Amino acid sequence: MRFVPSTYQILAWKFFDRSVDQRWADWAVEMMLAGFETESLPMLALLEKPYNQFELKELTDRILDELGLSNQDKGLVMCNYASYLINLGIKEERDISSVLNSLKDMYLALDGDATFLNFYLLAYAKEDLNFSEVQYYWDGADRTNIDKIISEEFQKWIRTYPIS
Repeated sequence: MRFVPSTYQILAWKFFDRSVDQRWADWAVEMMLAGFETESLPMLALLEKPYNQFELKELTDRILDELGLSNQDKGLVMCNYASYLINLGIKEERDISSVLNSLKDMYLALDGDATFLNFYLLAYAKEDLNFSEVQYYWDGADRTNIDKIISEEFQKWIRTYPIS
């Protein structure tokens, strides 16, 4: 049985120690609907405010352990999360600029991990081209071809880093 795609997002959020909120509960529901059963998953699915982050961090640790999921391999977690985001952009389930901004933020959060440098540069190139005819981040990119360049970089990424 394959994990639901948003699992890659959850693992990244866990790695970045993001607060547990309703989106985590939505993931738990998706997992249960996909046929995953653990002792702790229903407790997360029934999450109610107010959120006690200390208890929820312990609960999510337990759930990941019960599912045999690990976020210890930073490179794998981040590449899978990037592939998840890029697939959302390719399928037009998420705005391209939003995907680029998330990837740019990932680059910054990982202290400039060169793996994500192209997305950082493209995010700023696209942003500049929204307001100006000129950008200095991506050689040869202009308003007429920036979306094609982004699409090509997304496709290159997916070929290089298919979700594992």
